[in-house]
Amino acid sequence: MIKHEDLNIDQEQPFKNCKLERIKYAHILTDMVSAYPEGFVLAINNEWGTGKTTFVKMWKQHLENNKFKTLYFNAWENDFEKDVLIALISELEGLANSKTKEIFKTVLQKAAPLAKGLVLGLIKTQIEKHIGKDVVKDALNGVAEATAEELQNQIDSYQARKNGIKEFKKSLAKFVEKSADKKPVVFIIDELDRCRPSYAVETLEQIKHLFSVPGIVFVLSIDKEQLGNAIRGVYGSDKLNAEEYLRRFIDIEYQLPKPNTEAFCKYLFEYFDFAKFFNQKERIGIAELQHDYDNFLQFIIALFEGSSATLRKQEKLLAQARVILNTFKSNHYLLPDPFVLLIFLKMFHEKIYENIRSSIYNIQELIYAIEGVLPNFKSEDEIRRAIVAEIILINAYKLDNKQYNDEQSFEKINENKEYKLLIKTKYNEEIYLQLLAYFDNHYSRNKRLGVSYLINKIELTEEFQFN
Repeated sequence: MIKHEDLNIDQEQPFKNCKLERIKYAHILTDMVSAYPEGFVLAINNEWGTGKTTFVKMWKQHLENNKFKTLYFNAWENDFEKDVLIALISELEGLANSKTKEIFKTVLQKAAPLAKGLVLGLIKTQIEKHIGKDVVKDALNGVAEATAEELQNQIDSYQARKNGIKEFKKSLAKFVEKSADKKPVVFIIDELDRCRPSYAVETLEQIKHLFSVPGIVFVLSIDKEQLGNAIRGVYGSDKLNAEEYLRRFIDIEYQLPKPNTEAFCKYLFEYFDFAKFFNQKERIGIAELQHDYDNFLQFIIALFEGSSATLRKQEKLLAQARVILNTFKSNHYLLPDPFVLLIFLKMFHEKIYENIRSSIYNIQELIYAIEGVLPNFKSEDEIRRAIVAEIILINAYKLDNKQYNDEQSFEKINENKEYKLLIKTKYNEEIYLQLLAYFDNHYSRNKRLGVSYLINKIELTEEFQFN
């Protein structure tokens, strides 16, 4: 498995398969919706790749299990639609039942004159596509003559349009009230920040001016920074205050807290079946390779814990790493710490990775480059892991670049095995010296592997072993 499939959402326990422990946030948001049944606009604001879509889909089922009426609209998948009004009304049709069907027809009648720039035939075609011919026939019956001339030449008076909006909202509020059983309808709009900028802005405008009626809670699942970029693009100005613009539409903003990194990494390790490689019988029988699994996992956790990598980026890095492991034989040395570090650099700091691959750096430059992008680790264990990865990578780099062999990193200053550090590092010099001395001795006794050994694996230039 190299692609993470969408999680199965259990109808009875929608957060059953959630590995991010987010059910508590669903409870908080459900309480919020319950506290303000008259309706408002909630923005769930997290950057791309943080699992918003999965969360809102689980929350949607959670709401339904608690007797809420819900709607889900993926704006990105539907931005082919020319008129946002038609797309949103078509979603509302999902609330209609035998008792409210006639009221919904009224909503359609009131909406028809508001569809901008569309002739009657186009409105009829679009609504038929989304809702069905039988409903359209009755809904347009009373407005056919009035809208035959390009919707009264796009509504010939401002006052008429104003009144039309009032009548539409009145009919919509009545439909929502009859459909929701004293609880607000939760209308989730997802991926708004990924669709066409003009479509995103129009959706916001339609929600505010046409659909803000009592009894509807709109939930915008967005990356506000990206949506702000779209807004500036529509209005053609980088100076536009997108934050202030969005305040016109959003009443409450909520951010899903960062999930437990260790739990998510362990889940991905299980999902991508890393144990299949690390627990091969021949591999675990070699003393020097027995700790590779733990070293690999713990350094990954430390990197992700301290970096800004989104869940999606974490997932992609581990998926890539799992593919690369297929090029190792069961008894191959992995060098897990520099292996993880190189993949991290390739994915998030490609220029540094390319300079390592092309042997651009001298040793001190390599240290500055690595330490300049590694997270600021907090625990002593994390710091030691980072130093180990750096030191082994330096040794491997020197093996492939003989011109740097004379660049000593430390020297013995007396017979009591006291050393002096000759390079500059941001880490504690005493800890760095201890590890440097240990791995210099350890490396001299082991099979010596240059950095090209790992890079060739990472670049997938070697045959798969199908582990």
